[in-house]
Amino acid sequence: MSAYTNEIELLNAIKARHGESWAAIEPEYAARMRAQNKFKTGLDIAQYTAEIMRKDMGDYDRDSSQYTQSLGCWHGFIGQQKMISIKKHFQTTEKKYLYLSGWMVAALRSEFGPLPDQSMHEKTSVASLIAELYTFLRQADARELGGLFRQLDDAREAGDEVQAQKVQNEIDNHQTHVVPIIADIDAGFGNAEATYLMAKQMIEAGACAIQIENQVSDEKQCGHQDGKVTVPHEDFLAKIRAVRYAFLELGIDDGVIVARTDSLGAGLTKQIAVTREPGDLGDQYNSFLDCEEVAPQDLNNGDLVLNREGKLLRPKRLPSNLFQFRAGTGEDRCVLDCITSLQNGADLLWIETEKPHIGQIGAMVDRIREVVPNAKLVYNNSPSFNWTLNFRQQVFDAWLEEGKDVSAYVRDELMAEVYDSTELAQEADSRIRTFQADSAQQAGIFHHLITLPTYHTAALSTDNLAKEYFGDAGMLGYVEGVQRKEIRQGIACVKHQNMAGSDMGDDHKEYFAGEAALKAGGKDNTMNQFG
Repeated sequence: MSAYTNEIELLNAIKARHGESWAAIEPEYAARMRAQNKFKTGLDIAQYTAEIMRKDMGDYDRDSSQYTQSLGCWHGFIGQQKMISIKKHFQTTEKKYLYLSGWMVAALRSEFGPLPDQSMHEKTSVASLIAELYTFLRQADARELGGLFRQLDDAREAGDEVQAQKVQNEIDNHQTHVVPIIADIDAGFGNAEATYLMAKQMIEAGACAIQIENQVSDEKQCGHQDGKVTVPHEDFLAKIRAVRYAFLELGIDDGVIVARTDSLGAGLTKQIAVTREPGDLGDQYNSFLDCEEVAPQDLNNGDLVLNREGKLLRPKRLPSNLFQFRAGTGEDRCVLDCITSLQNGADLLWIETEKPHIGQIGAMVDRIREVVPNAKLVYNNSPSFNWTLNFRQQVFDAWLEEGKDVSAYVRDELMAEVYDSTELAQEADSRIRTFQADSAQQAGIFHHLITLPTYHTAALSTDNLAKEYFGDAGMLGYVEGVQRKEIRQGIACVKHQNMAGSDMGDDHKEYFAGEAALKAGGKDNTMNQFG
């Protein structure tokens, strides 16, 4: 007996206990509504999706070809349509997640208006977007199941038991659109207590994975911009522990923490780390500082000095009151950041790099895995990278090293369209195509994401529509460029009333009022033109 049938029987028993006063209640309708509302709270979602992520992490540890992917989504509707498309094209949501980008929250969801990625948006905007995304994903479940319930009723009415059983099986084995979200908490929005409070809100909204970075909260920058300032390890580890306590307090024991290091591109620190003995974590952090040896008589008013092995070292202090790290120490700092994060409660790593280069990423991961053998990464396949130019230059450099003739190419001009049909461009595109699979196997990347893809797709599609519709094409610009493609590609949104819940509303009206229901989906509904 299916779970759906069991639910009907249970509700029939409940109805029987209430006698005649419940005569008009149809238990199967209530069972349908329960099926359409599988997740009652954000914590239900966080628990369910945390278990999925933990399983996927185990799968990857056993087989590095089993990596996971996501796209960043800045609105619930965008996330919903992404998951509907994934189910349509691949018949499963397995190993496909959502990513919530702090950059897109700042640029698109702040009440101040568009902002740079510097944590200036309202703290609660992040949790609000998580809740919104899951509202839309749950609605996608309800809409899909509603269509199946209608098919079941039609098959029963036609006396087609085979079709009825087929549809019943689809209902019983329905796969939800609800998938894990990796959610960006930036640098924690304040001290460790602020991080804990914000993490709780995010988890209560449904987040099973929280990504946090080692920048100074009030100096936070986008990982692909200059001016990044890191904090000593102990400060960052306190925030990792704060997130873990938030998960544990709320009962999400399998919650996932992604520790991001920006040290590769961050040459500055605001603080000198506390150190108690040579070689401790604070001393290691301070050892990367750009210092000069001084004698007592060389000290100026207000100078800060370090005592290391009997020598007085004066860190280089900038007019901004920040301290500078030595050039060339970024990779070493990244490796230390990653090792200490994993040793203190983080589950996954994020190394923000300046280019998508498997060799660079893999070299750092190899060093990390010497200490933590199962270390694995979440990696930003960022739109901030010029993927075309980067990979064409990588091929150019590889060919040059191999002694291959590259005289037909100008390295700095490889973005030019004139190269698009060349052998070099084709090889670069091939490497881009397999980058995720290759780096999953060679560089320890468990999860590949693109932070801002739907920001760019919205801009591109709007540009195309505006150019055509306001130009000579007029209405054909919309019909040919949008609606005709929706129909032929089977985009569910062509029936926008249905997508917005009109059919579900009709179903509920019928549940509540029977034949007296005033329904929207009758013969005069223009949505019927789409079949």
